[in-house]
Amino acid sequence: MSAWPRPTTADIGLRAFGQTRSRVFDEVTIGMQSILISPKSAQSVDGHVRHSAQWNVVLETEEQDWELLLVHWLEEVLYRAEVHRQWCVNCSVLLRSGEGKIEAQGSVSWIDADEVEQEVEIKAVTTHELQIFEIQSGKTAVSQWEEVPNFEGPGWIADVVFDI
Repeated sequence: MSAWPRPTTADIGLRAFGQTRSRVFDEVTIGMQSILISPKSAQSVDGHVRHSAQWNVVLETEEQDWELLLVHWLEEVLYRAEVHRQWCVNCSVLLRSGEGKIEAQGSVSWIDADEVEQEVEIKAVTTHELQIFEIQSGKTAVSQWEEVPNFEGPGWIADVVFDI
């Protein structure tokens, strides 16, 4: 996993790294899920029956607002767990843009959410300090948090704060 909880003045923050913008969506998703789940459940996730599905989120916009799409994607993951009892354990998100929309198409592996013990509840994915940015080859993103390592490009970084 390439996502680390990071300190915020309140709530829970997360910084994730990925080689591509799509991959950073994957890392943020799995990082968010790891914040929610108890350590005991995290160790037993592999022992449960896995299901596959396609989860899609579309934003009608001419702008390339990948941050807003990330918020909607993460809200979809939370919604699936809460309402449909589908706990995402792995995903591969394909990002697309064109024809006045941007979309996240996620190939998801999920287990029954009733098999998972949650320790934390996320009320909302916020736009506070939300960012997705690219780090060029040979450049380093220096972390301002002791708990989060520096990241050397090329690649993508996402910062997200969750309201708990």
